[in-house]
Amino acid sequence: MSRGFIEVDYGSDETVPEGMGHDREGQAEAFDAIGDRYDEAFPYKEGQLAAAEWLIGALPAGARVLDLGSGTGLPTARQLVEAGFEVVGVDLSRGMVDLARKHVPGATFHRLDIADLGPDGPHDLGRFGAVVAFFSLLMLPRAEIPDALRTVHDLLIPRGLFTLSMVEADVDDFKIPFLGNAIRVSGYLRDDLRKVVEEADFKVIEESSYSYAPAISDVPPEEQLFLHCTRRD
Repeated sequence: MSRGFIEVDYGSDETVPEGMGHDREGQAEAFDAIGDRYDEAFPYKEGQLAAAEWLIGALPAGARVLDLGSGTGLPTARQLVEAGFEVVGVDLSRGMVDLARKHVPGATFHRLDIADLGPDGPHDLGRFGAVVAFFSLLMLPRAEIPDALRTVHDLLIPRGLFTLSMVEADVDDFKIPFLGNAIRVSGYLRDDLRKVVEEADFKVIEESSYSYAPAISDVPPEEQLFLHCTRRD
């Protein structure tokens, strides 16, 4: 299903600070263990590739793009770098960040908490012409998704673009088996997803969906929702 993006890189000692929930730590450990098997399980990313192509056609040359939940860097960060954009990726998993740096040396990757990316946070990465969040917001409980969307809004320049994808499912912080590990996921039905995005001051300008069957048996088929949005100012 997805990559995540909720954790700060606190240094080589791998210390998780007091207050960091075990679920978040467990999500990171699950994706550390999954590694390259993620791309093996999801080899065909038609919707994700098409969504990035839409963004490439809509952005000016050389725009800065933030990839939230950048995973292994494939295919999105590489696709955007090859199109000539300045790409910054952040992810929950140290293992995923290491793979992304290997796969896409032309981008910059960080292990950071989205809550620390805003203008008042300790890791202000600046502003971006676009943000992509492909299957990363679903790693959050629903109660945290509106705040994450508002952070995305703040990271964008005026009229900046936001492209996201979720799996269509009416679930909240639901535990599932995933590539031999356990992760917790949330989802929305499509009308509810549009509503929560619009309530975060985005205008949805295009949407699409794809039926997807992963290449392995322990991950069920899914309906993938893609929204292309612009920031309301």
